[in-house]
Amino acid sequence: MKTLRRCEWPTTDPLMQRYHDEEWGVPVHDDARHFEFLILEGAQAGLSWETILRKREAYRRAYAGFTPRRVEAFGAREVRRLLGDAGIVRNRLKINASIRNAKAFLEVQREFGSFDDYVWRFVGGAPRRNAWRRPQELPARTSESDALSKDLIARGFSFVGSTIIYAHMQATGLVNDHLVHCFRYREVASLAKKQAVGSLAAV
Repeated sequence: MKTLRRCEWPTTDPLMQRYHDEEWGVPVHDDARHFEFLILEGAQAGLSWETILRKREAYRRAYAGFTPRRVEAFGAREVRRLLGDAGIVRNRLKINASIRNAKAFLEVQREFGSFDDYVWRFVGGAPRRNAWRRPQELPARTSESDALSKDLIARGFSFVGSTIIYAHMQATGLVNDHLVHCFRYREVASLAKKQAVGSLAAV
């Protein structure tokens, strides 16, 4: 059987490989999933993505299934609960930021109809398809992530620096950063194209 060529970052870890093979880079058009990634990527700051993936289910339980309206209502009791939850990153700054981000997320939804409509404006409505050949070529941030980060901060979001936001853009398919030799590079591009055709057909 032919061995699949992947990006290098999942290494040989089955959890990381599954995430890479099934989720990373697939264009997201679901607000709940956008909110999930915002929480998880904010929690990742200073840590590895593998660490956060292993805590993902605990985060889902702790954060009410990543429902922004419920997270927005978290008060002092919920903060104490989260600080005592060994399944998540027990960092008060990150926890407080996640609650503020839920409030800001709902404001964006009210203004733009959905967070999805808002965030895709920063790449012109379609995924940016890069053509990197080596891991060293992948940027940590771009002008688009700089612009999105700046706008999110102005709207009251925290833990949304440009590097974190570029990770969000990679994860949610605003940009296709699979290396060109990776088997997912063309698959993800094909998914994005099918979504675009479907959107046009629905108009």
